[in-house]
Amino acid sequence: MEISRANEEDLQEILNLQYLAYQSEAKLFNSSDIPPLKQTIYEVREEFHKGIILKAVDDGVIIGSVRAYCEDETVYIGKLMVHPIQQRKGIGTRLLSKIEKYYPNKRYELFTSTRSVNNILMYEKLGYIAFKEKRINDELKFIYLEKNKFEFGV
Repeated sequence: MEISRANEEDLQEILNLQYLAYQSEAKLFNSSDIPPLKQTIYEVREEFHKGIILKAVDDGVIIGSVRAYCEDETVYIGKLMVHPIQQRKGIGTRLLSKIEKYYPNKRYELFTSTRSVNNILMYEKLGYIAFKEKRINDELKFIYLEKNKFEFGV
């Protein structure tokens, strides 16, 4: 498996992976009405031009991806995803570590649903610390986590 920067030709395959990978999140809420499942290729292209999208490729197929952009010394990381049959193999951890290397010595921020316990555990294992929660509606609450390279000396 190789991790590298995605190019524009990869974006549709990444979006297809996103639709597949986020089904587990949708099941947590018994609803497919979540932003990652409604994102368009146009929006993915905008994110591509705003920052960096990485892809994890195995046998010529994209099996994982993550996105990030930097603003005011903070790197905002999002859409960390791994194909459902490839999960629990360290691919998400490798993607997250690799995206941090593109933005050295910054503060990193990401968020996930409070119901995504496995995601939260992985982030905490990698040095991320929860700093706020935001209620979206009666069903959905996000937890925001941060990591500061200067504090952790990584």
